[in-house]
Amino acid sequence: MQTPNRLLIVFASLCSHVWFISAANAQQSARNYSEQRAPCANYQDSRQPLFGDLHVHTKYSFDSYISSQRNDPFDAYQFAQGKPITLPSADGEQTIVTQLERPLDFTSVTDHAEFLGQISICTEDSGKLGYWWPHCSLTRSEYFWFQLIAANWWTGLGGQQADETQESFACTLSDCDAADLSVWQTIQKAAEDNYDRSSECKFTTFVGYEYTDAPNQNNMHRNVIFRNENVTDMPVSTYDTGRGNFPKLWQLLREECIDTDSGCDVMTIPHNPNLAGGLMFRDPPNRQELEDRLFFEPVVEMTQHKGASECRFDRLAGIGLDTTDELCNFEQVVADNLTMLGSVHGKIRTDRAAAVPIENFASRNMLRNALKAGLELEKSSGENPFVMGFIGSTDTHSATPGAADEESFAGHLGRRDSEYRNVQDHFFSNAGGHAVVWAEENSRDSIFNAIRRKETYATSGTRPIVRFFAGHGFDESMCESNNMVAAAYQNGVPMGGELSNKVDENGNTIQPSFLIDAVKDSGTARHPGTDLQRIQIIKGWAGQDGQTHEKVFDVVGNANNGASVNKDNCSTVGSGAKQLCSVWQDPEFQPDQNAFYYVRVLENPSCRWSTRQCQAAGVNPFAKNCKNQAILANEIAHERGAEGPVYDKCCLAEEDEPFYSPIIQERAWTSPIWLKAESE
Repeated sequence: MQTPNRLLIVFASLCSHVWFISAANAQQSARNYSEQRAPCANYQDSRQPLFGDLHVHTKYSFDSYISSQRNDPFDAYQFAQGKPITLPSADGEQTIVTQLERPLDFTSVTDHAEFLGQISICTEDSGKLGYWWPHCSLTRSEYFWFQLIAANWWTGLGGQQADETQESFACTLSDCDAADLSVWQTIQKAAEDNYDRSSECKFTTFVGYEYTDAPNQNNMHRNVIFRNENVTDMPVSTYDTGRGNFPKLWQLLREECIDTDSGCDVMTIPHNPNLAGGLMFRDPPNRQELEDRLFFEPVVEMTQHKGASECRFDRLAGIGLDTTDELCNFEQVVADNLTMLGSVHGKIRTDRAAAVPIENFASRNMLRNALKAGLELEKSSGENPFVMGFIGSTDTHSATPGAADEESFAGHLGRRDSEYRNVQDHFFSNAGGHAVVWAEENSRDSIFNAIRRKETYATSGTRPIVRFFAGHGFDESMCESNNMVAAAYQNGVPMGGELSNKVDENGNTIQPSFLIDAVKDSGTARHPGTDLQRIQIIKGWAGQDGQTHEKVFDVVGNANNGASVNKDNCSTVGSGAKQLCSVWQDPEFQPDQNAFYYVRVLENPSCRWSTRQCQAAGVNPFAKNCKNQAILANEIAHERGAEGPVYDKCCLAEEDEPFYSPIIQERAWTSPIWLKAESE
């Protein structure tokens, strides 16, 4: 029999337990979670920067598997959390080990929806008849040319060439529908198993996939990201919509997710539009498409390993694509479609990958121009269809989310850009970027909400901390205030927001101010971050003349701070700023003019990944005898089985190239703030 004291202790313990559950439920309710989880202990009303990658492929994607990449979504999520991963060498052997120095905060695996079941049939079970279909045998081959033939076959099946989508004959021999469902469930399980629902909130996953629409290799891809575990029964793919029909994706997501009572919520994120052939941002032909674009696509990829999409400037031609901004040569590729990846043994194998002259390059392939076009459409029709924030990601096909560091870049395409193949065949690709969100906590709902309101920014792979606000009543003293962020939220809007004009008691428009604060990437003990050089604000507007305009303003910092790179070993020389902060007003402000403003943060110069890998092979792009060094390095590579000119690109002269430079300036781009002429 229990004593009264013991009964009191048990009663108190039960009360305490009930109180804890009640308190947790109350917190969960207050934070409006759409799922069952413990409230995060690290919750900040003023929000915190979380770094992630929302574009990740594993062996469930055809173009990952045919590159000898064998890691699955479980492996990718573990890598994102700091665990090592083993990748294929240039020869297809599983010998390359890589690891993030700094884990990510959130990730979504986004394998191609079109081929989940078909790849499974081809690769998972030799007891299934479809496994032995010749296309499947080519897919499993470790012979490099057979893998490339298989890749061409898959893109044809997916409607990425001249014909409509069709399933592999392997689906006649085996049940691809059942395989689709099985893989989709595995993808969900990987996300669930790696999602930290505890109060520690160390890591967040999102169930997702890629909608891979690319008629004639024009990149219309979108990543489909779900808010929580409530998802569609199956991914919506181009097999469901037909090719070249992304509005049908939105329609089906409404029917199968948004308009149901299942708790399903979803967004779609357009890929880098630089390879879209001008098709990504068309004028909406009807009201429904305009509303769907605004609802489903709050952000777009500014950068990933297939190039940056801010703006474009050709230094050889001396002209830009509707710009005079010479910093728009950053990580551009010469083609305007996905065949830019079609280099083998140092040689482009398709005419579609040829350079597109800047006068023929579609203006809206660049996001700055798409934003300006949105203002122009708003001026003529009253509504802006292109109100988009920015994120970055990697688009890794090596199951390595967040692996965007120039110094340790191991490639993103399995064996196709592993080791020497990276310089030889993917020299003009880059290491990719990060998606950064300002969220209260590291949970699905908080991050998803941040993306929905566009409080996001993109980086080219480093991790500076960037704030951007617009408001009325800001002053320079804010930069010195401990209450800076709270005051900015109280009196303004953050990146991704919209600010209307405000008038004083006399009816005069009060000119808004912009608060910009950037802190350099802190780096790691092994690789310290690079100092900041300067902060710029980019403005776009539609004038009374019916034309769009832009202007770049240097706000704070110094473009001529003397920082450079040691060309012998790529170490940085000189210093810059650890932090830059300013309150700025537009000297050309027009109260009757709608406009957008976004921030570009530039770091001091540093070496590109290719420069580091060339130097590691004994070929210094800055050396006068670079070509002789390349000959020797090629001979060594040929001895191990390489073919063609392996290291010749290391010696490309910057003055002969429209975009490439061996030295780059890493950067961040905030989502815009839109200034509305209508007065409050």
